[in-house]
Amino acid sequence: MNHLTPLIHHGYWCECWTQSPTTGDAAVLLASFDTTSAAHAVRWIRVALRTLASVDPDAFAGAWGWLTGGYVADIEALAGTEPCTISIRHKDTHVQWTARPVLFLGLAHRQADNLPACAGKFTPLTAAPVPH
Repeated sequence: MNHLTPLIHHGYWCECWTQSPTTGDAAVLLASFDTTSAAHAVRWIRVALRTLASVDPDAFAGAWGWLTGGYVADIEALAGTEPCTISIRHKDTHVQWTARPVLFLGLAHRQADNLPACAGKFTPLTAAPVPH
């Protein structure tokens, strides 16, 4: 049986950015995550923040309120189409997580058994291209 999926579907896009003396004035994208659930989006942020907080609990004392219940308001805001941002600063490093509602354009499924036939004809690069 062939299941047709909608071409456009609602979801959430999450990012983790950091800025420190090693990155200069520009923030650097460390990670990104997509999901179809507001709760999963916030859970991704909570896991990362909790991991960092466990290394130096005193430095992240301000984040514990969000980790232990404040996150619920962000799940509700995301479900209501409002973005959320959580930021922490530790010494000279600033880390910011964002989650926002998005519309995904489903061109191809990520699982191999659902990829279009042309996906098998793609040969990934094994090394960086050499500039001419």
